[in-house]
Amino acid sequence: MNFIWDPAARADLWRLDRDTAMRILLALTRYAEIGEGDVKRLTDREGLCRLRVGKWRVFFDIDVPGTARIHGIDNRGQAY
Repeated sequence: MNFIWDPAARADLWRLDRDTAMRILLALTRYAEIGEGDVKRLTDREGLCRLRVGKWRVFFDIDVPGTARIHGIDNRGQAY
């Protein structure tokens, strides 16, 4: 699976400390390669999914099969 990063999502990732950013990238890679991860389709935002990585949430949708567009990364308390 390929990832397309929205500019806001890329900025969110750069704001995080290195360890957290690496955990998020590892979780995205694991999800892309084997489909493993805490992913849930959101009911209040049509077509959007979230990947939970500790207290962080990565919001994305599947544009075309095999391509995910990442929209943002938020702290759990601010994400919803």
